[in-house]
Amino acid sequence: MNVTGHTRSPASIRDVAAAAGVSYQTVSRVINGHPSVRPATRERVLAAIDELGFRRNTAALALASGRSRGVTVLTANTTHYGYASILQGVEEAARAASYAVGISVLESAEEAAVAAEVRRAADAGGGLIVIAYDPAGVGALAAVPAGVPVVGVVETPASPPSGDRPWVWTDDREAAYEATRHLLSLGHETVHYVAIPSSTRRTSARTSGWRQALKEAGAPQPRPVQGSWGPAGGHAAGLKLARDPAVTAILCGNDDLALGVLRALHETGRAVPDEVSVAGFDDAPPSAYLTPSLTTVRLDFTGLGRAAFALLHGVLEESAPVAPHPVSVPELVVRESSGRAPAGR
Repeated sequence: MNVTGHTRSPASIRDVAAAAGVSYQTVSRVINGHPSVRPATRERVLAAIDELGFRRNTAALALASGRSRGVTVLTANTTHYGYASILQGVEEAARAASYAVGISVLESAEEAAVAAEVRRAADAGGGLIVIAYDPAGVGALAAVPAGVPVVGVVETPASPPSGDRPWVWTDDREAAYEATRHLLSLGHETVHYVAIPSSTRRTSARTSGWRQALKEAGAPQPRPVQGSWGPAGGHAAGLKLARDPAVTAILCGNDDLALGVLRALHETGRAVPDEVSVAGFDDAPPSAYLTPSLTTVRLDFTGLGRAAFALLHGVLEESAPVAPHPVSVPELVVRESSGRAPAGR
């Protein structure tokens, strides 16, 4: 209530538009998850929505349209930086469009278990978003029944997918290529690679980009060291690489692996970057605050989640064509952990 004792009427879409300094059509595009709105404008509108407490009547919209206004995200992980940031982007875009979001965790990559989880998610109605960065996610994406609206968040495809594949991805191949070229440009004879697990048995896009940069430079191509997703895998790989005095540059498949590699190099007395340069992947928030701060490749995972919802929203509302597409351009962020190759190398 206000001070006069009268109940304040709910904020309207035009109230939000006035507060954000945009047209009501722009507010409509934001709350419907349309990808054409500039990020700064989107943030301003979302701030006005929160400040005014604007809410669309989700139940009434669902009854009027005959559609369930909900999506379920199927994922094998909710804690690693890339996964968690994608979930954040999906939730932000869905909330702005008055869609509910559920999360279905794939606890096993076994075919029967994955199929059962997909059925449960599909039975909930609405659409599905599958994070297919691992075997369980890839299996889930393949197991979605025909006719169920679905968008896949996938590794960079080996070749452009057909138009009936509603997928989004970041250009991991280009990102790894640029990071490797950066290290080579500092005079390192070659770059060793600590790899994250691939979603399939084929060579991952990150490994392909690393290898392409070495090939073009005529540099030796060492065998990748298989890591895991977390710092422990990087630590084990780092201890192995640190024993070889010829190793002067290491690219890691994600920043968590790089954290483990940095620790291993510290324990074995190899200075970074004076003796060994290290680069990561993803630009997780702690990377800028490590000692030394981590050179890495920034990928917009939150934007990827927003794009996945926008693509699914277009399918559910029958308002946009389905087309697979990459999202955002990777950005190399050079910090303290990469430097010139040691003298004489």
